Amino acid sequence: MFVRAYLRASTSQQDASRARGALDTFAAERGFRIAARYMENESGTKLHRPELFRLLSDCEPGDVLLVEQVDRLSRLTSPDWRKLRAEIDAKQVRIVALDLPTSWNLAAPTDEFTNRLFAAVNNMMLDVLAAVARKDYEDRRRRQAEGTARAKAAGLYKGRPANTSRNAAIAAMLRDGRTWREIMNATGCSRTLLAKLSSAQRASVMPSTEI
Repeated sequence: MFVRAYLRASTSQQDASRARGALDTFAAERGFRIAARYMENESGTKLHRPELFRLLSDCEPGDVLLVEQVDRLSRLTSPDWRKLRAEIDAKQVRIVALDLPTSWNLAAPTDEFTNRLFAAVNNMMLDVLAAVARKDYEDRRRRQAEGTARAKAAGLYKGRPANTSRNAAIAAMLRDGRTWREIMNATGCSRTLLAKLSSAQRASVMPSTEI
């Protein structure tokens, strides 16, 4: 059995390695070693997360995927969560989360009956916490939208200021011929922002048609 830690933060401004100490302590207290750590800056609402799927690809049946909280693994919609769960189940990977005590025994060797019992309870609780994480995300987005609407109505909303240093770095990487995936991984920017900056860059270098 290998224990593989997954550490995720939503943006490049956040520290994906923040939870490393808590995961290392959890492992040390239970006498097992974390074999590998996979860190990335991607939204938990996205199913496409390269490091998470690299982790799953590296796993063998019975390996443990260790996370600080279930929401580090998923803030997915119900259909996307089912897809991720299907991938996890197909690999026979056991999820252990620090905020899910029912999962802790999955990291310790037990008899087959006890293991199946803990797995059944844990799977149910995983579904519950994944649903809660998604609802929390949707509630926060709704409150943000309501706050923005009130600010606009009052004439107080000025929008989010552009991150000029990051955008300049993205522009330089585009000029150097770096791929979009490389740029998004390096800067944490969204595909939408990258498309906008790429379009603006192409427009700035187009030859003028004026006479």
